[in-house]
Amino acid sequence: MCPDSVRLLNGSSRCSGRLQVKTNPSDQTWSSVCEADLDLQDAQVVCRELGCGAPSVLQGALYGDVHTPRWSPEFQCGGHESALLNCRSSGSARSSCSPGKAAGLTCSEVNEIRLVGGASRCAGSLELKFLGQQRPVDPRFFTLKTAALICEHLNCGSTVSFEPTDVSHQSVWIIHSYYVQSHSDLWNSVTSINSPFSLKLTCSDSVRLLNGSSRCSGRLQVKTNPSDQTWSSVCEADLDLQDAQVVCRELGCGAPSVLQGALYGDVHTPRWSPEFQCGGHESALLDCRSSGSARSSCSPGKAAGLTCSGRRGTAASTPL
Repeated sequence: MCPDSVRLLNGSSRCSGRLQVKTNPSDQTWSSVCEADLDLQDAQVVCRELGCGAPSVLQGALYGDVHTPRWSPEFQCGGHESALLNCRSSGSARSSCSPGKAAGLTCSEVNEIRLVGGASRCAGSLELKFLGQQRPVDPRFFTLKTAALICEHLNCGSTVSFEPTDVSHQSVWIIHSYYVQSHSDLWNSVTSINSPFSLKLTCSDSVRLLNGSSRCSGRLQVKTNPSDQTWSSVCEADLDLQDAQVVCRELGCGAPSVLQGALYGDVHTPRWSPEFQCGGHESALLDCRSSGSARSSCSPGKAAGLTCSGRRGTAASTPL
């Protein structure tokens, strides 16, 4: 079943994205919603209508912004309604909405993914809550592509490693990764088996490489403030060889071999990180000193792209 009048766009799952509403079903036109016109009670109704769990994040431009939208009216839900259009509304839509204020919404999922027992929220034993049961994941058939999708879903960085670990004989979930092309495919690819093994997955906390040909190459992004979970691009001029050595080490890769702007695509309206000043020996990029202030812009073609040599011996032992 598809909801008639609400949808979430550009999210990492069906339960997250930029909110749009079809306020007049007769003309089949979708309108964006201003963050100021959506409160927690409204978000509860949207999440319920989509068959998701409770709202966890409500923030403007969390999943991209809109420059020339059609705006919906302000909703006035009690929180108990089954659909957003069953709520009262202000009756008239805004003529504009401030930049960065198109409402983005994240609802919890009925099916959940988590990493437990690790040193951070981005590392640990992989567990799925599926069909109401929380179980570990068996390492068989698990691939780098599936690992990358899970790291992205958790808003962590790139995959560092995954490997089997021994557990007591128990029922576990197994992911048939050859069916998985996107996060939405994951839940159709899970079955139950008995296994003495589970899977330990490590994603980086605060760095990731995008659009590369392997997990050790791509356009570099950094989460400089973990509390707001927002990723920033890095200007080529703000990253030198010592910085690159730290990034490659943090991702469980070998030494840097190429550092070049726009090598893996460019960014037109990014949020930029500060200049890093690493000695080259640090274990993580955020352990390095930095300039303290980010650039307001970066020249076209200068978003840092990085290629590290292949995996070190400590990285994933599971065949990719």
